[in-house]
Amino acid sequence: MKSNSSLLYNVFLIIGDFFSILLAFGVAYILRVSLDHHKVVHSISPSTYILAFFIVVPIWILIFGLIGLYRSDIIEKRFTEVGKLFIGSFMGILLIIGYSYIFNKVIFPAHLVAIYGFIFSFTILVAFRTFARNLKYYLYKVGYGVTSVLIVGDTDLTHYLVETLFDSTVSGYKIVGIVGPKQHLDSKHKSIPIFETFEAACEKLGTDNIRSIIQTELYSGPMRNNMILSYAQTNHAAYRFIPGNTELFVGNIQVELFRSSIPVISVHQTPLIGWGRIAKRLFDISLSLLTLIVLSPFLLILIILMLIFDPGPIIFRQERVTRFNTTFNAYKFRTMKKELSGRNPVEVFHEMNRKDLAEAFQNSEKLTEDPRLSKFGGFMRKYSLDEIPQLVNVIMGEISLVGPRAVVPEELKYYKDKDSLLLSVKTGITGLAQVSGRSDIDYYERAKIDLYYVQNWSFWLDLTILFKTIRVVLNRGGAR
Repeated sequence: MKSNSSLLYNVFLIIGDFFSILLAFGVAYILRVSLDHHKVVHSISPSTYILAFFIVVPIWILIFGLIGLYRSDIIEKRFTEVGKLFIGSFMGILLIIGYSYIFNKVIFPAHLVAIYGFIFSFTILVAFRTFARNLKYYLYKVGYGVTSVLIVGDTDLTHYLVETLFDSTVSGYKIVGIVGPKQHLDSKHKSIPIFETFEAACEKLGTDNIRSIIQTELYSGPMRNNMILSYAQTNHAAYRFIPGNTELFVGNIQVELFRSSIPVISVHQTPLIGWGRIAKRLFDISLSLLTLIVLSPFLLILIILMLIFDPGPIIFRQERVTRFNTTFNAYKFRTMKKELSGRNPVEVFHEMNRKDLAEAFQNSEKLTEDPRLSKFGGFMRKYSLDEIPQLVNVIMGEISLVGPRAVVPEELKYYKDKDSLLLSVKTGITGLAQVSGRSDIDYYERAKIDLYYVQNWSFWLDLTILFKTIRVVLNRGGAR
């Protein structure tokens, strides 16, 4: 299975829910207005009616996300999912009524349309979710969307997991191996490879065949346990640990129910997964497009001024690293002198007999004065105008508006052992390290700040960083 198949399934649910709600209220309109010959209270054209729902339904979908309708543990529980669909549909109707009241806009041509819409939306949503569930199981049968999982440990839960997950057409998991002493498996499970050590399993199976790890017991020494977790983090594989004594993990400690019945501690590199990742992507696209449209006249003027004061290439392209060590070409307005643009900074500084600048650049890439800049480039750099073309990178999905700093591949060595965790999310135009107010920190300290962002992400934190970025730029701090 691709590591993002669950994300694709969530996207499919979001799109399906969106059109299911539109279909429901379309049917409600036709049933009451077109087929029912009784007089309606308000005369509303079909186009005005549908347009209103295109505005409101995205918020309805957001409500679904907030009540957990896109969480895997809810999706796997059929009755819980149906109950939440009922609650979500009711809240959606209240949302539409509230929208109509607050903005003084008539949405329903008759009261029955609202009642029909509620009934049809709930019914169609349940039907769609049933279809989606059956489609998922069909895809499992043909081998698509199945996660390869390695089980580590020799406990009763190991045997229970083997029994529960063995049929990949139902579980969505393919057991590629078990790490531990020689297992006493049933005859139908004899095809599962047994490995004496975790290292042997990794060597035999390879990183591409281990997309998830479930550990059912801890080794006596912490080194081996840390090695397994580190392997999962480095290779971006899901990691779950199942505690042996489940009664110890009841109460205030929150646990995830794996396969709806097994309490597990789920260790994620970042909370930026699932619904949060989708919301962040939609926000990135919307805000980037809007910003480019609003700034388009200003960008045209800026390009003309560049051609007048600093003739040469307009855009500077540089290879940088983003999520999962993927490289991409970052777009910026060229700020350096034409003859120096694109050259190795350390070499240029040595040619200028500025060893102090070369050393400062290698330490933190922060220079109070950079002799490579053109006069107009210095102006753009001061107000961070050179960063604007990276909005195109955001729209293309290569980076995000907010995230760890996108470094060039050669700079990864300065981050020591933190690069894998930092690159578990997309890098960003701006980030927590850039707006922290500390401009003299080295690579490693900057990585620690960005690592905090990765491990403590929230949508509110993104908004806070964006507002701080605006403040820094307006204060001529140059959020870089």
